Amino acid sequence: MLTFDEALARLLAGAHPLAEAETVPTLDAAGRVLAEDQFATLDVPPLDNSAMDGYALRVADLPAPGTVLPVAQRIPAGSVGSALQPGTAARIFTGAPLPPGADAIVMQELCEHADGGVRINHQPQAGDHVRRAGSDIAAGQRILAAGRRLRPQDTALAASVGIAQLPLLRRARVAVFFTGDELRMPGEPLPPGAIYNSNRFLLMGLLARLGCEVRDLGQVPDDLAATRAALRAAAADSDLILTSGGVSVGEEDHVKPAVEAEGRLDMWKIAIKPGKPLAFGEVDAAGGRAVPFIGLPGNPVSSFVTFLMLVRPFVLRLQGVAASVAPAAYTLRADFDWPRPDARREFLRARVNAEGGVELFANQGSGVLTSAVWADGLVDNPPQQAIRRGDFVRFLPFSELLG
Repeated sequence: MLTFDEALARLLAGAHPLAEAETVPTLDAAGRVLAEDQFATLDVPPLDNSAMDGYALRVADLPAPGTVLPVAQRIPAGSVGSALQPGTAARIFTGAPLPPGADAIVMQELCEHADGGVRINHQPQAGDHVRRAGSDIAAGQRILAAGRRLRPQDTALAASVGIAQLPLLRRARVAVFFTGDELRMPGEPLPPGAIYNSNRFLLMGLLARLGCEVRDLGQVPDDLAATRAALRAAAADSDLILTSGGVSVGEEDHVKPAVEAEGRLDMWKIAIKPGKPLAFGEVDAAGGRAVPFIGLPGNPVSSFVTFLMLVRPFVLRLQGVAASVAPAAYTLRADFDWPRPDARREFLRARVNAEGGVELFANQGSGVLTSAVWADGLVDNPPQQAIRRGDFVRFLPFSELLG
């Protein structure tokens, strides 16, 4: 069997980043991947400005605390004051430009109204509460690198230097379909032997959270010709084909021979639990193009875990993410015992409790979808590693894996 790291390396080697870019309003760019480096065309802030509501003044005009200065002008944010005359103060508000001649701000809490002006009850130093021009961003500075998956704070940074549109790599187009004559959709009658197709909702939702354009080809009959036709349709305008189940060697499992007939397929056994079987290959498309194919196991938790740990990094790399696609992990205290570990690397459904420890869902079966709903992350447990209450474990929160 392949180790998890070996399987992930093989998958990432087959993820060729998209090259096509499009221009998108910055307001709509969060979650997308930047196609080109972005540079500031101005300083931020553009002028020296006040970090506080208070009074702008010259330090030299204050021989001691308690000095009263006449207030010569009022400068709200969005306006520019006149030069500060010696021996005067300016009422100023947060973000307003510092008037020429002033060299400090005294916050309003340290001042009080007095006959003839304002009493300054504090001895400032030059530069107090002044935000210098360019102290955040200097004109010409690279602010965002190509290959970055943009977060709201990244788009805010672009907006702060006046960038109204951004060049983004296009969204990955992922085609999904599901095989199995036993599958039904919620709302349909459920005859004996049939099950509702939860994986359809699972995979489409996970792909949508990654910002993919999802093509739902629906349910395909357990038939070789129909499966081959679905693969050809999926490959026509997609960057990835994703399925769950149907890749074993049973008489009604037609995905494996269909992919082999339409391209090539490798069947992997990966030393992880849940999620041991995984299929990876390519489907031939027009123009000599080969579209990657990933076939996930059919058990819902196996499909969920293999998607998070293997498909998610593949999709991120496909979409052009240049940084590490590994999720952040945290070392937390185990508030459970796991005395009989598996020989495979285990991903245990768990959640953080009020005391900062990790609790384990009681039933870790690969068909127990309630474990994924109850949990807020996975414990990444090495092969044959028993866990005792109080040990420290590697915890992968869903917040790192679901977007």
